[in-house]
This record gives sequence, C-alpha cells and structure tokens, in this order.
Amino acid sequence: MKKVDPTVIKETLYVLGFSLIMSALMQIVFLLVGRWDFTVLFGNLLGIVASVGNFFLMGLTIQSALEKEEKDAKNQMKLSQSMRLLMLFVIAVVGYMVPVFNTIAVVVPYLFPRVCVMIRTFVIKDKGE
Repeated sequence: MKKVDPTVIKETLYVLGFSLIMSALMQIVFLLVGRWDFTVLFGNLLGIVASVGNFFLMGLTIQSALEKEEKDAKNQMKLSQSMRLLMLFVIAVVGYMVPVFNTIAVVVPYLFPRVCVMIRTFVIKDKGE
C-alpha cells in the first residue's frame, strides 16, 4: 500500500475542520427551530463521515491518477467518481431508512466540502497564492 500524500491529509483535515464548524452551526439551527433531537446529531455524524470520507477518497484517487497515463487516469477518475457517488447515495438511503438518523442532517453535510473548497479558493486567490 502506498503512502498517503501529505497534501491529501492536509486538505482532508482542513475540510474536516470546516465541516465540523458547519455541523455545529447546523445543530444550532435545528435547536433554534425546535427540531433538534438525537437523530439530528447521529445523522450529522453520518453525513460528516460520508462527506469527508468522500473527499479523502477523491484525494487518494487523484494522487494515484497522477502516476498513470492520461487515458488510464481518466478512466480511474470516472470509476472513482461513480463509486463515490454510489457510496453517498447508499449512505443517504441508510440515513432515510434507519430511524436513528435525521435524513436532512445526513444529507446537508454533503455540501460542506464543496463550500469549504469554494471559500478556500477565494481566500487563496485574495492572498495571491
């Protein structure tokens, strides 16, 4: 098994930190609207594991694809994207079917890595990096 690139670890930890902050905010919103219960917490945790895990797997795929020929790399990226999307779908279905999870709290964290990357892009652009 190959070693995980430090950049993949660093970016995944950044996404995890941002996602935890956004999750806390989501918990507060549920609390303020009077809809908070333990299913929200459990759903949120499941969604965070799924979304950050998806981001980490994407990083591993990119790391691996950089060492391959262009055609092989493209095929690997397409397969990875399909499998990760299937994983997210299955986890969302589990979040819907199992009553211990709040479905909204499972699915909303799927957006956190995307928001995190957008914000990070603007911050890096403003710093001129």
